[in-house]
Amino acid sequence: MNSSLGLRDIFWPETPRRSGLRGHKRGRAESTIYLANLEWYAIIARNVINRHIEPLVLDRLKHLPAVALLGPRQVGKTTLALRIAERRKSVYLDLESPRDREKLTDAAFYLSTHEDELVILDEVQRAPELFAVLRGLIDQGRRKGKRSGRFLLLGSASADLLRQSETLAGRIAYIELPPLGVLEVPEEKQSTLWVRGGFPESFLTGSAGASFAWREDFIRTYLERDIPQLGPRIPATTLRRFWTMLAHAQGGLFNAAQLARGLAVDGKTVARYLDLLADLMLVRRLQPFQANIGKRLVKSPKVYIRDSGIVHALLNIEGREALLGHPVSGTSWEGFVIENLIAAAPRRTAALFYRSAAGAEIDLVLETPKDGLWAIDIKRGLTAHPEKGFFIACDDLKAARRFVVNAGKDRYAVNASTEAIGLRELAELLAEL
Repeated sequence: MNSSLGLRDIFWPETPRRSGLRGHKRGRAESTIYLANLEWYAIIARNVINRHIEPLVLDRLKHLPAVALLGPRQVGKTTLALRIAERRKSVYLDLESPRDREKLTDAAFYLSTHEDELVILDEVQRAPELFAVLRGLIDQGRRKGKRSGRFLLLGSASADLLRQSETLAGRIAYIELPPLGVLEVPEEKQSTLWVRGGFPESFLTGSAGASFAWREDFIRTYLERDIPQLGPRIPATTLRRFWTMLAHAQGGLFNAAQLARGLAVDGKTVARYLDLLADLMLVRRLQPFQANIGKRLVKSPKVYIRDSGIVHALLNIEGREALLGHPVSGTSWEGFVIENLIAAAPRRTAALFYRSAAGAEIDLVLETPKDGLWAIDIKRGLTAHPEKGFFIACDDLKAARRFVVNAGKDRYAVNASTEAIGLRELAELLAEL
């Protein structure tokens, strides 16, 4: 953290020093914010943030022999795993470390000597041959009555991990760790979270400039080191151009032909690039809602870069003021809202969008396991005025809950069936389901 920054600069790095509040009310409000941020500063100093999926990971470890924690690099998987390890007898192995890989020369023997411990295997996609060994050890353990809490696998490449872990069917649970969300940071930090994104190092750093530099390094490292290590031989400059084109088109319908022309490649190559970034959990393909309702519906997915901070770094947007004046501001906010609501929603919730050829549209449709369809319109401003097409689409789908998410905090009725609501409050409603 930049030692030249004062507490005010850390707590309010992107806001002016003077407040519009007057008199004792201003002092009381600033004191309240100061105390809240002082507590947050202590969290930063300890480098501990409570992740909302931690209870789920612990629960799955109680019931299954293996849990796979998936997420992009630097999202906090290792930090969370080591926190879990503090509570029980554990051993940690980083499969990118030659020293730790050497220990697994005879993996079955080494791991069997730790059968009474939680074994954490980091970057497990780097050693796909281990999955057959794990299956044998799990089955042996079951015969001895060791039925749960044996292995915690951390993976940064979901496709590789899932393909190899088919041998662990019925023995493993898969849990995705997304970047930090609005329910994991103080309410006052929501704007900073949108600008910087949810990668912990980017969000927690002491200045906007340091955060931006971290994200630039993150992008460069992925392109020049991480992706080549996974096998695909794609020039870093080409993949960066593709990634940047996706940032410019954030939230747009996937148009392989248009992207292919821009890169001077064919459509199949563009689809392969998109598959790669989706497999690395850096890009989301939001699928269209399909139903037999007598209307022509859009069939192409919408594509979002999942972390808003990465969008801004790719487009050279460093701070909040630059972002608010940029054409991508609206779709960046839309992607930010979508990622946060999906992260907060209960497991087995399907996330889709709805758009008809006539223009009826819902930005996000959530098919919840027990509470029906939730239709969500996303607005960047403080007001909530959905287009007519939103109401038509809600009637088409017979949505059970209808919301307009804006950048404010107030909750109020837009009409008899639709509510305006802030992002954090809607995320809390979903988390309670």
